[in-house]
Amino acid sequence: MELKLILLFILAAILISEIQSAEHKERKHKYRKHKKWSPPAALSSNLDEEGPQGISDEEEALKVAEDLAKQQERERERETSEADDSDVTDDKTPLIDPCSKVHCGAGRVCQLDENEDPLCVCIPECPEETEERRKVCSNYNETWPSDCSIYQQRCWCSTNDKKCKEEKYRHIHIEYYGVCRDMPECKKEEMDDFPRRMRDWLFNVMRDLADRQELTPHYYKMEKEAENNLTRRWVNAAIWKWCDLDMSHDRTVSRHELFPIRAPLMSLEHCMAPFLDSCDTDNNHKITLKEWGKCLNIDEDELEDRCDEIEENNNKNNDNKINELV
Repeated sequence: MELKLILLFILAAILISEIQSAEHKERKHKYRKHKKWSPPAALSSNLDEEGPQGISDEEEALKVAEDLAKQQERERERETSEADDSDVTDDKTPLIDPCSKVHCGAGRVCQLDENEDPLCVCIPECPEETEERRKVCSNYNETWPSDCSIYQQRCWCSTNDKKCKEEKYRHIHIEYYGVCRDMPECKKEEMDDFPRRMRDWLFNVMRDLADRQELTPHYYKMEKEAENNLTRRWVNAAIWKWCDLDMSHDRTVSRHELFPIRAPLMSLEHCMAPFLDSCDTDNNHKITLKEWGKCLNIDEDELEDRCDEIEENNNKNNDNKINELV
């Protein structure tokens, strides 16, 4: 019996030695130092204290040998896994679409050119619209299938594409939604009174947005200033709306940027179109703050560019000057 136990332990030792040797060869190219394996504390203690005599029979001796082999295998798999993880590259990192941060104007979409650089191009096709309410009326009193078709046509003409129907469509824009209809003529007395009505409407809209807390802190402050100072009532409202319409931040409002107030009000105010047209005094399709004020019968001296981004830049410049002094 003792001889059999001794043979079994010799066999277990040989098995462990072979596993260690194979592991050492496999990991030699990955690690400078090879950590010598030692049995788990519980098993090591058992062998040191009791020796072969502490094991009762052959089955237990085999179990100990198998446990040692399994433990060694788990150690090898864990260390191999850690080595593999250290070799992971950025291949799993998702690629960023170059167009994701590119904003193209209406009627344009972003595509990649031959160098894989983002480029805004005219939208190739517009969705086919069948509903009447999707149709739009242009500033040339023409009914178009959709707003997309108008923006697409304007893009083609501005890029000298052969698909451009007429040169005038460089400046085509949406007057209002729906099929074009005959609008009553704006009489002289109506036109003369329209600036006052427009000023009141602008202030009422600004006040409603302030009550709903939908204004930026800067414009909210301007609205409260207008409520407490009647001389700033119309002026601040006019400045706010002009800044709000200037989406391109080029200190002018284009005919296209007038769309948010032109389109929804055209069907309600037949004097809206001729009024806005009169604001562009030099007919360059852009309205400056001075032209806007003059159109609303506001004294030019009372107007100043107080747009949110201008005010923010001024504050930053003032902070920089203070820091320089400090």
